[in-house]
Amino acid sequence: MCYEVGSRMVEGMSTVTTTATSEPALAAGPARPRLDWRLRFGALSLIWGFSFLFIKVGTEGYAPFQVTLGRLVFGTAVLAAAMAVKRQRLPRGARTWGHLAVAAFLLNALPFSLFAYSELTIPSTLAGICNATSPLWGMVLSLVALSEDRPTRVRFAGLGLGFIGVLTVLGAWEGFHGLDVTGTAMALLASLSYPIGWIYVRRTLAGTGDSHLAMTGAQLLLATVQLAVVTPVFTSFPAHFALVPLLAIAALGALGTGLAVLVQYGLVAEVGPTTAQMVTYFIPVIAAAAGVAVLGESLRWSTPVGAVIVLAGAALTQVKPRAREGAGRG
Repeated sequence: MCYEVGSRMVEGMSTVTTTATSEPALAAGPARPRLDWRLRFGALSLIWGFSFLFIKVGTEGYAPFQVTLGRLVFGTAVLAAAMAVKRQRLPRGARTWGHLAVAAFLLNALPFSLFAYSELTIPSTLAGICNATSPLWGMVLSLVALSEDRPTRVRFAGLGLGFIGVLTVLGAWEGFHGLDVTGTAMALLASLSYPIGWIYVRRTLAGTGDSHLAMTGAQLLLATVQLAVVTPVFTSFPAHFALVPLLAIAALGALGTGLAVLVQYGLVAEVGPTTAQMVTYFIPVIAAAAGVAVLGESLRWSTPVGAVIVLAGAALTQVKPRAREGAGRG
């Protein structure tokens, strides 16, 4: 999730409504031809992978809170347009909006801001790899918070392998030499915030009766309001508007926050959350390639090796236990 929500978050949000995996069909007219899901999968991987580059470029001209606010404004605008086209309304009820405000903070305002601040001092490649630890944090938290999520030896092995990968990326055997501890900690905390938000959504917003588009649109709107309140307090109005960083922020919001969410939900509806969430494993690869090729960031051997170990561990943590013989699925 960075991006946005992340694959586990999308799966969690799909439990919000009883019709979360599909939108209402049009009453009349032939079905519109859809771009092959593999192409959309590839486009989503590229969008989310390049988002770390967009953050880096954005912070070269604007304060991190300003980057996050701009990102949320453009992302919310895209979802508002999608809601208008589909004639969907925002959710109702003070309880729902209260829970959405917490979800907006945990899944948008907080991690987006942390990633923006982290990239002031760490490369976008490292931020992208830190983002890949989100499934590892998610497993640890789900074992505690979700009683139906039972541990297995394979998943525990994946957890251990994943954190070995994190230590490899950070160069633990060198005493973390040359590593900016604060920036790296912020990126890891941002990745931790996603599964916390996902679990919160799953426990509080299931069965509201609103579509996932309406819920996500309201969530981004609330996150935008949160940043609109915070940003003037901690930053000053820009003396001038740097064009390239502004375009990066616009792309980050419109593509990486707005369009990406719509594409991801479409993938979940068409091929299921298990296949759709595989996009998570392509993001750090693309983020690293973009950082090196476009921004000229250096890449030590331990970074790609550690990233592969992290992704392998994250994949193992997503392996579900086999259903017992004779057990049915509802």
